Amino acid sequence: MIVKSIRLLAGAVVLCSLIFGQTEDRYNANQRVLRIRELGKKDAQAIPALTQYLNDPNRDIRVETVKAIVKLDTASSLDPLTKAAHDNDAEIQIRATDGLTNYYVPGYVAKGGLSGSFTRGVRQVKSFFSSRNDQVLDPDITVRADVSDALAYVIQGGASIDARANAARAAGILRAEPTVPALLAALRSKDSQLIFECLVALQKIHDPSAGPGVAFLAQDLDDRVQATDLETIGVLRSLSSAPDVRSALTNARNVRIRRAALEALAMLGIPGDRPIFQQYAKDADVDVRAAALEGLGRVREPEDYPTLDQAFNEKDADWKIHLAAAFALVDEGKVDTAEFSPLRYLFENLDVKAHAGAASAYLTELARRDDVRGALFPLLQEATKDQKLALCSVFSASQSEDVIPALNTLTKDIDPDVSLAATRAIRILQAHKNT
Repeated sequence: MIVKSIRLLAGAVVLCSLIFGQTEDRYNANQRVLRIRELGKKDAQAIPALTQYLNDPNRDIRVETVKAIVKLDTASSLDPLTKAAHDNDAEIQIRATDGLTNYYVPGYVAKGGLSGSFTRGVRQVKSFFSSRNDQVLDPDITVRADVSDALAYVIQGGASIDARANAARAAGILRAEPTVPALLAALRSKDSQLIFECLVALQKIHDPSAGPGVAFLAQDLDDRVQATDLETIGVLRSLSSAPDVRSALTNARNVRIRRAALEALAMLGIPGDRPIFQQYAKDADVDVRAAALEGLGRVREPEDYPTLDQAFNEKDADWKIHLAAAFALVDEGKVDTAEFSPLRYLFENLDVKAHAGAASAYLTELARRDDVRGALFPLLQEATKDQKLALCSVFSASQSEDVIPALNTLTKDIDPDVSLAATRAIRILQAHKNT
């Protein structure tokens, strides 16, 4: 009896599928598009019905299907979107990639996705990659493995360069570490746009093991690629790539490359490069000189203290010089917070809009040290809103549990933005602890 019931049920399923197929055949493409759009106005329960259209031989039907699934934007959208990423059409891959990103970064499709450019003409699509994207998902959010796999597939075998570059950008935004092998392989492409997006993604993912794999581009003939590659070497602290950086510095064909090479070398902070940093410590170019001062700070040679102190107190010097020298002096061990001290200067510049980014980056690196964090805690009592917000990010990046009491205090701040930032910082710290 049970066997007979199972057979009847199976037969009913087959019959329903046949009826569905026959019903679909009676609708032309325009009618099916209208049905898809109606389904897209419903909720997650419409996903199974929409997913069937991803197998439609008509490319336009599949495009409308992906648009509808992206519009629904629920966790149930991820499975069909990962499937759509394997489509052989570039636009479908791009829309699927943007949809996957949008789930983790709400608003991405409307505000920053490449698919949003399709409705605004070819010119917008071509200019999409001209600007760098600096969005990054919070470290405490984990991206599903199949989403990362789908991005890796498009990065390596996308139907167009735009699709591949767009997937590389998404991999960086989502910090999708499993895509690193695909990103490194794509660096061998002859397309500068794709290479650039892969390098930026590798910086965001921040997997140090990728460092040696980018070194060969340190001599690239495209200025944008070469400069970004040198930057990537520095961000990933790829010590094995130092010879390539030195060669790029020696053979720099313009000031942009010289700046990028010296900054990369400064990030590596190799004691043997101290003579190079000394050579450029009084260079006429502000960015070159700032990089040299940073390098001296990371080398931590006490004999360089007078040079750094002079730069910090130099009248009429550019603010970049003062900030770099302040960073270097703190890195040398000067961690007091007296008036006009280097550490206090960095703290105060968190409240200066034009300088806050650089000051925050310096403090993020310095705050990995116990003595620096200990000196910063008392400053919270006098901090402005912008300073508190910046320090929440600085403390969370330290991955040290001794910042939790300070962050707990900030969660009770009367400003809701500060309270939210402190809560987020604690969440990120806890996520690091559990990994």
